[in-house]
Amino acid sequence: MGGVVKRKCTEDLANLRSQKMQQLLLQKLLNYAPSKLNSSIITITNCIYTKESLEICSKLLEINPEAYTAWNYRKLAVEHYLQSETDPDSIKTILSEELRLVESALRRNFKSYGAWHHRKWVLSKGDLSLDHEFRLLDQFQKADSRNFNAWNYRRFVAAMKKVPDEEELKFTTDMINSNFSNYSAWHNRSILLSHLLGKRVQGSFPREEVLTEEYELVHQALFTDPDDQSGWFYHLWLLDQTVKPDAPVLVSSWPVQGSDVIASFNGNLNGCASSPFTNFHSDTGEFPLILYFNQVVEGVNSATVTVESIFDKNGDLVWRPLSTNYSRNAQAWVTYLKFPDIKDHSLKSYSVEVSLAHCQGIISSSGSHYIHPCQFAFTVSLQPLDLEYTERGPGVEMVVWTDDYFYTNETLLQDLSPTILSFHQQRIKEDHDATASMWPSKTIANEIALFRELLSEIDCKIGKLTLARLLMAHDTIMSYNKTPSAYNKVHSEEVLELLSDLMKLDPSHSRYYKDEHSLVLMQKVTSNRELLLKHCWHYRESTSSNIHVSICLRLNNLSLSRIGSIEILLSVQMLDLSHNELRSIEGLEAMQLLSCLNLSNNKLHSFTALEPLRLLKSLKVLDISYNEMGAHSIDTRRYLCSSPLSHTVGSDWNVDDCKTDGINMTNYWEAVLIFRGLNLTQLDIVGNAVTDEKFKLLLVKILPTLKWLDGDDVH
Repeated sequence: MGGVVKRKCTEDLANLRSQKMQQLLLQKLLNYAPSKLNSSIITITNCIYTKESLEICSKLLEINPEAYTAWNYRKLAVEHYLQSETDPDSIKTILSEELRLVESALRRNFKSYGAWHHRKWVLSKGDLSLDHEFRLLDQFQKADSRNFNAWNYRRFVAAMKKVPDEEELKFTTDMINSNFSNYSAWHNRSILLSHLLGKRVQGSFPREEVLTEEYELVHQALFTDPDDQSGWFYHLWLLDQTVKPDAPVLVSSWPVQGSDVIASFNGNLNGCASSPFTNFHSDTGEFPLILYFNQVVEGVNSATVTVESIFDKNGDLVWRPLSTNYSRNAQAWVTYLKFPDIKDHSLKSYSVEVSLAHCQGIISSSGSHYIHPCQFAFTVSLQPLDLEYTERGPGVEMVVWTDDYFYTNETLLQDLSPTILSFHQQRIKEDHDATASMWPSKTIANEIALFRELLSEIDCKIGKLTLARLLMAHDTIMSYNKTPSAYNKVHSEEVLELLSDLMKLDPSHSRYYKDEHSLVLMQKVTSNRELLLKHCWHYRESTSSNIHVSICLRLNNLSLSRIGSIEILLSVQMLDLSHNELRSIEGLEAMQLLSCLNLSNNKLHSFTALEPLRLLKSLKVLDISYNEMGAHSIDTRRYLCSSPLSHTVGSDWNVDDCKTDGINMTNYWEAVLIFRGLNLTQLDIVGNAVTDEKFKLLLVKILPTLKWLDGDDVH
């Protein structure tokens, strides 16, 4: 015991001496800089790059390779000396000295990001020996074969030397065979194979054959040591390569193929109960045309999408991405067609044809081009003006979300059965090579059988998660070849059971499993016509109401934490998501027809979570009561990820425009950014942290169309 204590004291003393030496060296180096720049090691303006300062800097980095400021100083010094040197040998000497310093620093700490980055920088400056770099890498990777920095540097050097990916792949195979637990090697393998799989377009790389071999390789790792996560993560990457489409595909739209849309502006829709998913009311004299892709894409415009109609010329249409990050790409895109200026429409039908050609303009975030030509058509009938409605004025009744106002019966279900097809007609089917689609389905089926066998012998959390993903992938592949109404998600129940078990077995990741559980449940509901019908309810409204939807999709009390299957729900106009566990409503921005939305009794904790609502031009009724709004005056999460609320959006409004006496706008600025611009007639916000009278006065000011706030008439 005494020996252990003595050894510990010796180590502490050595560390203390090392720290003191670092401080002394750093202080000596700081003396070369002006005192007015206290924290700077050296200044650019004074250009102090003496031999003594460089030597001190070298000693500092050899002791502490994490001093990134010292590395930056070395870069400035090298640039300074290279500018005055023309002799190739002198230049090589300068750079070789830097490589020697980096090598010495790496031997002190071979996981130093600053040192590896500096070595990359030096190597890019001159014609140095790349063979030496590979020899050095061999030494470091023998010392620690999982050193992620070394693998990253190896890819850099291999690219400089133009080493074929196949050759590097063989090296990675050798490293994995010597140690299945080498996560960095598996990761490097996925990068190399991604490059090689990109060549499959030219037919120079047998994709199915290679991926089959990769499954066999990773099986060896998984069945040898099921508790090691390295192989499991690689298996997940392989699964993604197996099921994801090679190119973006248009999967749904609104209006749907062959539909007859009855559109009304400044008036009521007659007979909306008979076809609730094809009627649309507009206060602006225009209606949306929505395209929904299976991947995030950019390049949707009048050059890549042709719209032929009497409403607008194709070249005049402006397509915009339905995305809350305000980028140029999204899964859903929308343009608005303007009603023609014709006084007596008499329900005349106008044809609209939409074509997406095989072009290079639409491209996914992975770089794949849209290659599946697609065409669909629908008709639009314009409802005559309702003078009685115009005289009466909009907004005469509130929407009440209690169960008493919703009803269903067998007759209603029979009436809805034909119209519910509009949900399932939205998926646009493409012709695919039947032979090419057989390999993924067979491969996934084989993987399912293997992991069922594995889980029958051992209880493995990540194995259960992998099986759940395989079952979901199998359902997805099979649904490509059959309509959702013809092929239900046959594995949904088993996947839901697996995810429920994982929530109990692995509580630290329960929120992730809960989100996945919600997405699978949404897929189950929307892919089954009979089950979906059970969630469609008739809203009991009076004849004087201006609410133009009579069918409500009620997905309440399902414990949903995320919303999915949006591509199937584009035609929904009244949606009840109350009494769930939603923390985000991401995806709702694509539902451009949505006019009534109930989000009460969820777990939305900030106004930032409501940002998708800013893109819903038709939204009139919103219930966000009994959430956690305003519990924090500022949503600090926006600092952890890019948020337009802290960048783009905040630049286009003036605080004075929304100023109200006695209200501190700094406490409510996020609420102002969300609600400003919405055309709400009804808002319920009771039961949140922000429920005081001052905030309600602010809402009335920034929502001039508002008629009811928390059930009270605001006028």
